[in-house]
Amino acid sequence: MHEPRLANLLGAAALAVTDEVHGAVRTTGLNPSQVTALVLLRGESGLSVTELAKRIGIHQTACTRMVDALQERGLVERRHTVGKWTHVHPTEAGLQAAEDVLQARGHSLLRVIARLGDDDRRALVDGLEKLLTGLYEEVGSADRICRMCDRPACTPTGHACPVGAAERAHRGP
Repeated sequence: MHEPRLANLLGAAALAVTDEVHGAVRTTGLNPSQVTALVLLRGESGLSVTELAKRIGIHQTACTRMVDALQERGLVERRHTVGKWTHVHPTEAGLQAAEDVLQARGHSLLRVIARLGDDDRRALVDGLEKLLTGLYEEVGSADRICRMCDRPACTPTGHACPVGAAERAHRGP
């Protein structure tokens, strides 16, 4: 197989899929980092600003400003814990915004794969599972890779998340 062609096709597909997902994000009126924060908090409420910044991949100061903006819009709230520690929690409106964007993202991605037949879909799932496992080995953070995942969609009955499986294998028993 011609590897440069495969790499180029993957790059073009990745960019087109990213554009589809960003289109879903734009419908919220939020920026991609804000949406990512809401999706992360939907799955794990009560993260610190430091941890949220790490998972999104932005600086802590930028994350603090982002949380301020989300709080002003009524989408998150800060709750003080011990000492100076503050945890960020989504409000009901924030949870709904996260759900809305995941649904829009899901619909966009379903339109993309609708062009494939059953055999091609199975092959794509197999290939993506292998790619994601390999990417975990490079990135080393399931939280980072899966930051915009709809986790229930990823793990229907009888299926495991390939990134989560790679993380468990890396950590060992």
